[in-house]
Amino acid sequence: AKAFKDALPLTGIILTKTDGDSRGGAALSVRQITGAPIKFAGTSEKLDGLEVFDAQRHAGRILGMGDIVALVEQVTSGVNMEAAQKLAAKVKSGAGFDLNDFLAQLQQMKQMGGLSSLMDKLPAAMAAKAGQVDMDKAEKDIKRKEGIIHSMTPLERRKPDLIKATRKRRIANGAGVHVQEVNRMLKEFEQMQDMMKKMKGGGMMKMMKRLGGMKGMPKMPF
Repeated sequence: AKAFKDALPLTGIILTKTDGDSRGGAALSVRQITGAPIKFAGTSEKLDGLEVFDAQRHAGRILGMGDIVALVEQVTSGVNMEAAQKLAAKVKSGAGFDLNDFLAQLQQMKQMGGLSSLMDKLPAAMAAKAGQVDMDKAEKDIKRKEGIIHSMTPLERRKPDLIKATRKRRIANGAGVHVQEVNRMLKEFEQMQDMMKKMKGGGMMKMMKRLGGMKGMPKMPF
């Protein structure tokens, strides 16, 4: 940092995930040595993993309090509210929750920046509990589920009840996984489908209205 300061007229700093540890030592050091403000901070190794640096929020992370505001903002930015409203209306109408909807939910999870990025913003106590789960394994599991669904025909996605033993073998071969993986994914889909059925009576719409009232989240138009 000092060498950069001596060689270049620095006007600001981007703190990458590689440079910054969770305790914030690197951030404090580079600010002190260069005198230049930290303008952006990296939350992942991806190109879109940059956020405007906020000293107060960063201090919260150093103290183990997490950054709930940033967490809400990240989740909000990854949620397609129009698609969520359409899904809510579909479930309420009784049309049912199919594998196309399940796939859309998986893809939205990826758009939120990844599970590890969300974990970084949790308070230390919660992150410690969540840390017991292998985040890399969980993200690979999402990709595996996507691959399984992509190996299905449009009809199978709309009518999962058609997927019996022969179709399961074909889907597994197409996705490069074992049949047990297909069974596990379908079991998880059925659990979510059951949850959506319970929300049919307007429960999902009420939940989304409450989300719409959260600070930093867009208001729902209903």
